[in-house]
Amino acid sequence: MSDEQRIRELAYQIWESEGKPAGQEDRHWAMASKLVQTESVPAGKPKSSSRRAGKPQATMVPPSSPEEKAAVVKEPRKPRQKPGATPL
Repeated sequence: MSDEQRIRELAYQIWESEGKPAGQEDRHWAMASKLVQTESVPAGKPKSSSRRAGKPQATMVPPSSPEEKAAVVKEPRKPRQKPGATPL
């Protein structure tokens, strides 16, 4: 199957899943094109990134000791107040 045929099928599926809206053809086609591009990239090969080369990526280091693990646990957020409600 050609890429264009695959894009056409995906765009149609997207269109159907959104309730068949009128005037969204270009957006659906673009979404389907991106999906086909990601399908064609080999699994072991990372795709090129548009990030700047000098920007460091954040990494998450898991805590190693039980004390550090306990420190990572967060408290639940307080519920938001409704607009116009008086603070307690």
